[in-house]
Amino acid sequence: MPSEIQHVELAIPIEVIWDFIRDENNWAPLVPGYIQHQKVNDRQISWVFKSDLGIVKKKVTLLIDIKEWNEPSKVSFELRRKNEKYLGEGYFEAKALNRNKTLLTGFLDINATGPMGTLANTLFNKAVNLSDEEVAAAISSKLEEFSNK
Repeated sequence: MPSEIQHVELAIPIEVIWDFIRDENNWAPLVPGYIQHQKVNDRQISWVFKSDLGIVKKKVTLLIDIKEWNEPSKVSFELRRKNEKYLGEGYFEAKALNRNKTLLTGFLDINATGPMGTLANTLFNKAVNLSDEEVAAAISSKLEEFSNK
């Protein structure tokens, strides 16, 4: 079961981080392989990615179902492929360390099942580890730009 947790300490107030996270247009394009996204409703986002897991390359559509939205500290979600069951879950959590410093934590857990589940989990594990580092760096950089506006 591939999972990854990232912690990033930022010299940015929690309110600025929340303003950034509340709008998926700010961060959705930062995920590696991003093609497009669409807000289905207040609790669901459809995301299209270009999957490149070594020998396996294809376009993947994921549905992100928001399970918890606690402003300004936590957003949790579940992932699934269109017309399929649960694929994984994750969250973003922000904790104010002081007025101008925030600890941002991101967690993602993916659990592919079925006949190809073991192979898919191995491939996802490699992708999750690479993607989380890239996403954390990209979000940190974008947040710093966003906070200087």
